[in-house]
Amino acid sequence: MLETFIPSYSVLLEYYEMGGFVMLPLIIVSILLWYALVYRVMTVRSSQHKPRDLVRKVKKGKRKFLNLKSVNAEAAKFAMDTSREYRSPVNVKARIDEHFFNLKETMARHRSLVRSLVAVAPLLGLLGTVDGMMETFDSLGTMSLFTQTGGIAGGISKALFTTQVGLAISIPGLLVGRMIERKERNVCRELDQIRDLVCAQKQASLSK
Repeated sequence: MLETFIPSYSVLLEYYEMGGFVMLPLIIVSILLWYALVYRVMTVRSSQHKPRDLVRKVKKGKRKFLNLKSVNAEAAKFAMDTSREYRSPVNVKARIDEHFFNLKETMARHRSLVRSLVAVAPLLGLLGTVDGMMETFDSLGTMSLFTQTGGIAGGISKALFTTQVGLAISIPGLLVGRMIERKERNVCRELDQIRDLVCAQKQASLSK
């Protein structure tokens, strides 16, 4: 049953040889791209609670209800702990800003790598296309339909196949990358809201 869906080693090797020299770079790009995407998915994790609810529950000591592995829940916990530790609202805000800056830097890691790899994959496919067309024109010049390197048919096949592989790597990476970036922006906005809420509560407590 699995053999129907999983290509055999010989079929994969045939695909690899069909694409020519650009297949190895395309495979490396694909591995790096999905490593970076998985890393960003694991890093940009957020709780379903709104910032105000997170701060309120942490303040009441209901930490067992929070997913502290998420960025915004951990941020709310840190912000409230900092508010209790420092008396001055200025010091509280400075400490929270410093910690939240590090969180944002961690979430942004590999963002540029993903964008670069998404752009590189179709270009590598285009390079394979050019190589395949050169092989096709060489075969046309010698009027050889089939040669040891594939001839006209092999050149056209390589030209189409490498473009397809490049786009197959790039398009899913682009879509997933955009979704992660949108989630990252939302989390960063929630971090700012958590900071403002905690600082406002600290200021209000001192004014009483």
